[in-house]
Amino acid sequence: MKVAILQRDIVWASPATNVARAEAAIDQLPADVQLIVLPEMFSTGFATQPEGIAETEPSPTRAWMERIADSRQCAVAGSVALQTLEGHFRNRFYFVKPGGVVSYYDKHHLFTYGGEHLRYHAGEHRVVVQWGGVRFLLMVCYDLRFPCWSRNQGDYDCALYVASWPTPRIGAWDTLLHARAIENQCYVLGVNRVGTDPACHYSGGSRIIDPYGRDLAACPDGEEAAAIATLDMEALNAFRQKFPVLNDRDV
Repeated sequence: MKVAILQRDIVWASPATNVARAEAAIDQLPADVQLIVLPEMFSTGFATQPEGIAETEPSPTRAWMERIADSRQCAVAGSVALQTLEGHFRNRFYFVKPGGVVSYYDKHHLFTYGGEHLRYHAGEHRVVVQWGGVRFLLMVCYDLRFPCWSRNQGDYDCALYVASWPTPRIGAWDTLLHARAIENQCYVLGVNRVGTDPACHYSGGSRIIDPYGRDLAACPDGEEAAAIATLDMEALNAFRQKFPVLNDRDV
């Protein structure tokens, strides 16, 4: 499966602008890309105080993702700041397939250091989505620091981490992405943003990593860019059969 990650500079609290600029970047991708992944809260920026910034259901950005998925016949993934019909704020990671087939994961580990837990409701369940013969685990930013939550129980092949991970802690981002790939014997797509919001600066570090912990593709630091790679399921399954480390995992 050919996958693409889009490292974006997000205009603060301007969904229409961010969606239009993301679509222009998507238009430059090869037609045979089967999955496109965008960063955390890619339509607004990381809004820990979401009142007046978060989208309300039905999400216009989700509708846009559905349109892109249908027009390109691929899947589109990324998180949005959302106020649900119940009035709760969620950091919701949508995985949208053609034909209006939508799955989502609500961020479980809210970023207490930044006050995300004061406004948002945490998700309670891990979510794995199947697409094109690959099983994808959906994770958001701070989730990366908690290996038990990401632990491969034999239920996924590729972990998606979408993030707004700031520059001062970018070393941890890079190290943990590679660790998650190695310890879970899976592909990892880590998609971070670049640019500046009212609180932080972001330098990117977006990359696609194979189960050996090797970079297959990466975006240049500090720049808007795309990175593309192929997830080879035959090679992954052969590796898992030859070296079945997951059989010895802790329960």
